[in-house]
Amino acid sequence: MWRFLPAAIIFYLSLFTNSELLLHANVDTFIVFRSAVPMFVAIGETLFLHQPWPSMKTWFSLATIFGGSILYVLTDYQFTFMAYSWALAYLVSMSIDFVYIKHVVMTIGLNTWGLVLYNNLEALLLFPLELLIMGELKKIKHEITDESDWYSFQVVLPVGLSCIFGLAISFFGFSCRRAISATGFTVLGIVNKLLTVVINLVIWDKHSKLLGTVGLLICMIGGVMYQQSTSKPKPEKQVEAKENGEEQQQLIEMQSSKQSSGDDEEK
Repeated sequence: MWRFLPAAIIFYLSLFTNSELLLHANVDTFIVFRSAVPMFVAIGETLFLHQPWPSMKTWFSLATIFGGSILYVLTDYQFTFMAYSWALAYLVSMSIDFVYIKHVVMTIGLNTWGLVLYNNLEALLLFPLELLIMGELKKIKHEITDESDWYSFQVVLPVGLSCIFGLAISFFGFSCRRAISATGFTVLGIVNKLLTVVINLVIWDKHSKLLGTVGLLICMIGGVMYQQSTSKPKPEKQVEAKENGEEQQQLIEMQSSKQSSGDDEEK
């Protein structure tokens, strides 16, 4: 349990900076800084996880994602120092989170449900500390005493659904961390934000202008390019060896069938 505590602390810090960023900025700003994370994760994965240095195609796709982010930032009408301070903190915490938790997943020896349990349980133990530091405890007391509908169906339903979706995200997230690289998992988290952008444009009025939206789409294109740059075709030698093995197997089966038929004729 104690071996997993640093990962839980980093996970909680990433959640905390995530919520503060969304509190002080719009959804588009969050997605853009999320899109810049893979470049730092790729460097960290090479330096600390001893992975091969990314190819030029991979760097070009990551640069495309980052370029789309810069294009958006130039058009952000809600630029504030506080929002971008939390964005920088989020960028640092998420970069460390992806690299370190990939290391933990591959070395700690827990199954997926064990990782989900320890990650969320230990992060939950840190929650009272945030209540005291950020003054959230007073807000909770105010909601309980002054608001009479905090336990109503309209409140309990979305909170309950968020818990269910959070559990699902945690389980499938750890499963993906086992299967793919830290950088690949980071890019995966970016390309699934397209629906979020569409919903943000349709429902809320706090979104970027047309040029900023184009920057977001460039980020998505960069994610697709990254996937293509990391898809490795089978080496020709392995393919040829497999084909030769299949041909030899067929010849052996033909010889054995001829031999068995010859034995039957002799009888």
